[in-house]
Amino acid sequence: MKDKLLRIENLKKHFSVGKNQIVKSVDDISFDIYRGETFGLVGESGSGKSTLGLTVAGLHEKTDGNIFYDDENLSEMNRKKKGIVNREMQIVFQDPHSSLNPRMQVGDIIAEGIDAHKLAKGIKRQERIYELLEKVGLRPEHAKRFPHEFSGGQRQRIGIARALAVNPKFIVADEPISALDVSIQAQVINLLEDLKESEGLTYLFIAHDLGMVKHISDRIGVMYLGKMMELASSDDLFSKPLHPYTQALLSAIPVADPSNTKKERIVLLGDPPSPMNPPSGCRFRTRCPHAMDICSKEIPKWKEIKSDHFVACHLYNHEGVKGNEEVDDIVSPSISSVSSIGSM
Repeated sequence: MKDKLLRIENLKKHFSVGKNQIVKSVDDISFDIYRGETFGLVGESGSGKSTLGLTVAGLHEKTDGNIFYDDENLSEMNRKKKGIVNREMQIVFQDPHSSLNPRMQVGDIIAEGIDAHKLAKGIKRQERIYELLEKVGLRPEHAKRFPHEFSGGQRQRIGIARALAVNPKFIVADEPISALDVSIQAQVINLLEDLKESEGLTYLFIAHDLGMVKHISDRIGVMYLGKMMELASSDDLFSKPLHPYTQALLSAIPVADPSNTKKERIVLLGDPPSPMNPPSGCRFRTRCPHAMDICSKEIPKWKEIKSDHFVACHLYNHEGVKGNEEVDDIVSPSISSVSSIGSM
């Protein structure tokens, strides 16, 4: 049995927008995150992936559902236990420029958690700051500088050091490389991987770069308009994507030599619907080349189609869909349509 660090059950996060309007950014999502793994989360802009990460990390209050940490419901924890969990769950933000206080020296930024949780004082505090700076590839003398004196990649390293300062077990990495130059992104990814091994960390890694998500993730969840569409191991998702939306996303990954591959680009009809007025039934149906009548009437069930491979699609909800051969015959990865997938 795999050791579950987090269990998310029927999680919802809705926002009130204007008069009597609600955006269902996260709408009835369930999945587990195992101890020591990197769980990748992908989807187009507006899919709700960052909202999901912030809600799991406690920066958004959930609308409904449950989040279990080490088999304990976060909503039922007493104040002392919740304080411990808040220390063990940290976040690395997308923009390293806006997430660091420009008026504070780097050493004090890194020590914010140390001070809040009273983990060290005096010389021990200073030694811990220096240790963290070196751990993320910076130097002790950087502690006296201000954020504007650093490059984007260095600022993100400072953000990672701040997250590490309180000895976390779980880190939400909310698009931690999207604001960085391409030449720096791989360095930050390698740092995160090294820290995962040395510190025994578990990650929820949110990104729109599918190639990078495949590289770093053990399992991957695919979101669309607040719903989870598919979840599988990284290898399984990329080799045998089941949901038409996942297939379209994967077909958009650039290849070094297009003439040397049989991969066909799958393009989708129209633009994503407004999250304030999502389609009835399956939220992807308005862009799906395989949409059926039932897709507009019923929300597809979240179903384990193959071992540890889940999908929410009416194509796989028919009776008799059980074996791998039957599943593989339902939707071909070479489907094509007539418009553009848009940006994630």
